[in-house]
Amino acid sequence: MAFLFLSLLFSVTVLQFAVCRDVTLPIGTLYRVAGFPMSLPCVVSGYEGPRTQDFEWFLYRDDSAGRQMGVISTRDKDFPYAPFQPRVNNGEVRVERDSGDKVRLVIQRLRAEDQGKYECFTPSTDANYRGNYSAIVAVKVIPDTLQISYTRSLTGQPVPEGAELTLTCSAGIQSEQLTHLSITFGKRSGGDGTGSGGAGGEVSNVREIITIDKLLGVIPGRGYKKRYDDGEITLEKRNMEAGLAVYVMKMKAVQPDDTGSYFCEASQWIRDPDRAWQKIAQRTLDIGNLTVQQLAESLSVTSSPRGEVTLQIGSPLILTCEVSGMPSDVNSGLLVQWMKRGSVSSDVAGAGGVEVEVARMSPDGVVSWGDDLSRSSGGSMEKISEGKYTLKLFSARPLDSGVYRCVVSVYAGRRNPGPSTPATHTQRSEGVTVNLKTKDVVVSAVAQLPRGPLLKRGSTITLICNATVTTTGPAQAQVQFLRWPIPEPFIRKTQTPAPDVTLPAPPVEEKPRVVAALMYDGVAKIYINTSEVSIDRLSAVSYRLRVHTASMEDQGMYACHAEAWGQDPHGGWYNTGARSESNPVTVYLYARAADLLLIPLVVGVSSALFVGILIIATVTCCFMKRLARQRAQK
Repeated sequence: MAFLFLSLLFSVTVLQFAVCRDVTLPIGTLYRVAGFPMSLPCVVSGYEGPRTQDFEWFLYRDDSAGRQMGVISTRDKDFPYAPFQPRVNNGEVRVERDSGDKVRLVIQRLRAEDQGKYECFTPSTDANYRGNYSAIVAVKVIPDTLQISYTRSLTGQPVPEGAELTLTCSAGIQSEQLTHLSITFGKRSGGDGTGSGGAGGEVSNVREIITIDKLLGVIPGRGYKKRYDDGEITLEKRNMEAGLAVYVMKMKAVQPDDTGSYFCEASQWIRDPDRAWQKIAQRTLDIGNLTVQQLAESLSVTSSPRGEVTLQIGSPLILTCEVSGMPSDVNSGLLVQWMKRGSVSSDVAGAGGVEVEVARMSPDGVVSWGDDLSRSSGGSMEKISEGKYTLKLFSARPLDSGVYRCVVSVYAGRRNPGPSTPATHTQRSEGVTVNLKTKDVVVSAVAQLPRGPLLKRGSTITLICNATVTTTGPAQAQVQFLRWPIPEPFIRKTQTPAPDVTLPAPPVEEKPRVVAALMYDGVAKIYINTSEVSIDRLSAVSYRLRVHTASMEDQGMYACHAEAWGQDPHGGWYNTGARSESNPVTVYLYARAADLLLIPLVVGVSSALFVGILIIATVTCCFMKRLARQRAQK
């Protein structure tokens, strides 16, 4: 028991001496620049008493022969000595508290006479005096040698969107200590800059654009990383001039968001003995205001002829797109597109429908055509002068009717933009309505199954389609033969069914399938591979489809579909849009005689086998019973 008491007493004693007050300051010597802020953190730990501790700061100047000078105290407003009292009263020297046991001594504008050893002292709140109650750090005040200047400022004149902006800033330091320099180009959200630098404090509403840091690394600001990665914002350090290094920032294509007041900021850095980097000086220089004039305010896209155009089929169609209002001093890329909405199928040209691309010219001058690739040989798109583009269709067709618009996408400041580069601005012209005078065309189609013997499996199915085209001028019919399954009969009950009776589902109607087609130019196309199919033309209006060695898959409902194609004065063929679908014809395949003979043969063989097996079973059963009786009598 006595041993346990002694052990406990020893532990308490050791704990009391282990937990003691400790005051810490940064490791010295610290070098700071005259005229700029200095902040010294002081932390106390291992104390007793209230969580909020008091702090007192003393200065031992190098020329004071060790005499102590009170700087500031958190508990006594009369604590500062005469040299510091006015600076404490106006807030130039102050204590900022981070927590109850951590404060910072802040001297807003450091003076040469502030050099010396600083002591942070914490009055005791402990029951017993243990540990250290103060700490000392040496501070050296070095002269301000940070210089910054510019060679050309912004004039404040509006700059067109997409123009290139170049800003130059020169900076340097001449210090006996090893210090580093960082340069930042930035922009204030407001339009009016104030001052030309100095040892001031923070600047509000600031966006950093790009920085060369203290280790010569280039760092884009928040919101500018993508433009930096795309090479649109650069910052380089050039050879020194008059002892100052020259820093050049370039923005290849300014945007409306780039409007603002620009500045260059130079910062001097030093590495303290604890290996942490500290900013010891900073100077900001206003370069001037930039106003970016938006492209949308000046860009104009017009198309001609204006309003409505009516042409004969086969006549050339020429449309012109003119782009004006582009800044002459900005090298921009243009994507020019001709779009069309509506066609001959609409009652009114351009009424409704999906807008499709007819042709386009990329910023590098490459012309490509839209869905109708045949137009690449029947039309052209050219740049006839700066800002003027033409679309030519050598022989207009009915499908060329509709509303045409010229759509221009501008890549301001980017002559050859990448495929993923978004356009700066896109503008559309007014629509040009193109009407084509079409001929009256009447198309009729009648399908029939020639008379002959019943069609059986393996026979040749022959279908005739009589297609006529009535119009003026040359015309041809383009004929397609279609097939779909014979629909299953569906009986609709007239009376109300019982609750537990479920009506059969109606048959699903399958879409017709194209079997074969004879084009207007005489080219035959076969669309199925399961059977041997041929299609030909018997006369000017008669077309024939033959399915050789027909199988059960070839039976069904057949019809023919006819389209009228006309010929323009230049000899080109076009789809008039007139069409007709014939009556359906049912094709049913009967069984062959050889197939019918197999039925009695199969039935006879099956019956004979059944009777034979029955007789054998009966005889065997009777024989076994008789044998059993004979054995029983013996």
